[in-house]
Amino acid sequence: MARLPIVTLPDPVLRQVSAAIERVDPDLLKLADDMLETMYAAPGIGLAAIQVGVPRRLLVLDVAGDDEPRQPMTFINPEIVSLGSEKRVYEEGCLSIPDVRVEIERPAALTVRYTDRDGVRRELTADGLLATAIQHEMDHLDGRLIIDFLSRLKRDIVVRKFKKVARG
Repeated sequence: MARLPIVTLPDPVLRQVSAAIERVDPDLLKLADDMLETMYAAPGIGLAAIQVGVPRRLLVLDVAGDDEPRQPMTFINPEIVSLGSEKRVYEEGCLSIPDVRVEIERPAALTVRYTDRDGVRRELTADGLLATAIQHEMDHLDGRLIIDFLSRLKRDIVVRKFKKVARG
C-alpha cells in the first residue's frame, strides 16, 4: 500500500464529476487500499477517489472511534436510494480543504446502494456520522465541496485564502 497525495483547494480537479467504474479489478482494489492508507494517515474518516486525483466513483470510509478497531468500508459506484426526513447538523471538515470546518445540515439517515470489493451489489441503511460521511464523500463524486454550503462571501474568502497559499 502507498500513501497518495491529497488534492487540495483551489485545484479544479475537485470540481470534476467522477465517472462510473466498469469493473472491480486488482488495480481498483489497490487504489482503494492506497486511499484507505492515505485517509488513516491524514487522519480522516473518508476519502473520495477524486481527492487523490482519480475521477472515478469510488470512496472509502471508516467512522470507528479512536479506541475502536478499524472498520474500513469501500463503496464503488454508490447511489443514494433514499434519504431520511429528519435532519442533523454536523461540523464537517475536509482533507482537501485543511483547517476549514463548516456546519452543514443533512438528512440524518439514508440508504445507499453500491458495489463492494467483491463486485457484489449491496444496500446499506446508515444514520448518524456514517450517513453524514457518506453524503460528504458522495458530494465529492459530483464535484461539490463543503464550502458550497457557505454563503458566497464566506466561500470566496476561503477560496482566496487557498489560492494565496497555492501561489506560495
